Amino acid sequence: MPANLPPQYFDAERRYREAKTPEEKVEALEEMLVIMPKHKGTDKLRAGLTRKISKFKSQSQKKKGGSKRETAYSFDREGAVQVVIIGPPNPGKSSLVAGLTNAKPEIAGFPHSTWKPTPGMVPYENIQFQLVDTPPITKDYMDPWMGDLIRRSDIVAILIDLHRDPLRQFEDILSLLQDLRIFPEGLPVPQELEKPPFIKKMMALVNKVDNSGDEEDYKIFLELSEIKIPCLAISVKAGRNLDKFVQMIYDLSGIIRVFTKAPGKKPDLAHPFVVPKKSTLEELAAKIHKDFVVNLKFARIWGSSVFDGQMVQRDHVLQDGDVIEIHT
Repeated sequence: MPANLPPQYFDAERRYREAKTPEEKVEALEEMLVIMPKHKGTDKLRAGLTRKISKFKSQSQKKKGGSKRETAYSFDREGAVQVVIIGPPNPGKSSLVAGLTNAKPEIAGFPHSTWKPTPGMVPYENIQFQLVDTPPITKDYMDPWMGDLIRRSDIVAILIDLHRDPLRQFEDILSLLQDLRIFPEGLPVPQELEKPPFIKKMMALVNKVDNSGDEEDYKIFLELSEIKIPCLAISVKAGRNLDKFVQMIYDLSGIIRVFTKAPGKKPDLAHPFVVPKKSTLEELAAKIHKDFVVNLKFARIWGSSVFDGQMVQRDHVLQDGDVIEIHT
């Protein structure tokens, strides 16, 4: 099938060839992608352009600041949990992060518009989670620093597009993660690994489930994939199940929220301490201040697993929502 490219495409191609900097080349290439008609005759051409865009964006980043670890991939870790959202080109990662957080990732109708991680904060009751939009990963190209970012995250959210062979997308992403020795928590790990694996909490999000027909296709995906990690059908466009996604983050996080109070005063319920599940009173005291551990005598606790004001010792296991009055 012929490509049937319009004259505007060749104008952009000329600017690409004349461009002197990586930034100018990327601008021209992205314009070529937008102008190019979408059909089978342009599939290979589009794939070639996206690879060039990734290459020149990488060159641009290195030119600006040396290594990516010092620039694009270096940002403060904030909130109770960091969730890295990964996936193939154009499943809606940037739109998801933009819709839930204060971040403003670049959103476009062509692949590879995201070329650096973009973090944003999403509130959940009295805490916040950090969502990180990331560059797309494919079998043809993955940014060298992506593996390190994924390994350092608390939760990995795999976002796929229901309308673009979701089963293949999901399997490809899992295969790419396996090449990085990254595996979902609770699932078997290959015995032949020469180096230790990285076990991560994972979830899958299937985007563009907008109507009853899409819901049927989503059920078919669940059956064919035999998916073993938590999975949720969402629609970023319609805002469907985005609140359930945030709830799922908390459910997977393995954290609890506890509150402290001074004797005779009310607790500050707006600013909890976030600790791992099964944390003890002693571990909370260490988180508050190192001197508390040395001087800790006992604590009184108000919560669902104790009677109000019950006296507990260092090894008491805390529960979500506990109010603790520490005595030193």
